[in-house]
Amino acid sequence: MPVPPPRVPLRLPHVVCSLVLLALLAGCGAGGFAGTDVSGATTEQVRINGVPGPPEVAAGVPSRGASPVPPAPAASPQPTELPGLGPKTRAAVPATARQAFVVTGDSADSNRSTAVLYTRDGPAGPGWRATLGPWPAHNALNGWTGEHWEGDLRSPVGVFTLTAAGGRLAPPDTALPYDLSPDFAVTGEGFHGEPLEGSFDYVVAIDYNRLPGTSPLDHTRPLGEERGGGIWVHVDHGGPTQGCVSVTEDRMKELLGALDPAMEPVIVMGDAESLGR
Repeated sequence: MPVPPPRVPLRLPHVVCSLVLLALLAGCGAGGFAGTDVSGATTEQVRINGVPGPPEVAAGVPSRGASPVPPAPAASPQPTELPGLGPKTRAAVPATARQAFVVTGDSADSNRSTAVLYTRDGPAGPGWRATLGPWPAHNALNGWTGEHWEGDLRSPVGVFTLTAAGGRLAPPDTALPYDLSPDFAVTGEGFHGEPLEGSFDYVVAIDYNRLPGTSPLDHTRPLGEERGGGIWVHVDHGGPTQGCVSVTEDRMKELLGALDPAMEPVIVMGDAESLGR
């Protein structure tokens, strides 16, 4: 009787097993599995509203037919600062001030300056912008000083409020308190022999060593008489001053028309090097 051949277990080829395994995997949900793109980089699907989304959405790139992903919002521009001022001078400008009349001297010993009025909408607004000027201006005969004394013929360096105006002539339209008085009359000659008459037809008091809000003619000196006073912006007479800042008559009228107490105006004055600190 012939002996039957031994039973040998049936073995599927490796290729068939691999195909079966892939078919099983394909039948599972794709969400939660990682794949490999053509570049070999690992991508990951992201669920959107509970539904798996394509890997491209996770990478910030819209898939075909998908809505574009909006770009990130651009950073807000920094507010424009007052030009030419260093950190120390900028820090002295009150945060509530929205007008700054910046008078920049050519040098510490020069009596010639440049004046610009800057305005801003608010502390959180777009920043400072020039609204008047630049104008040529004069300052004291000997230039500037960080410590003004009576008779030194130098203009004080610093940031000072502007709270009152006055003059011999009726003012143009101005929101500043205005003292109309014949006591603003002046005679004599300037340092170069130029006539001083009319220099005080219009003035804006600079609140250096004075009581803010009072008439420019007020002689109260909180720091003492020896520290000088009566420092004004006034009509230019064609030469250097004893301590004031001067611009031409038509520009004085423009300045008076622009300054607004509600904007808490200040004057920032000094030589360029000092203001740059």
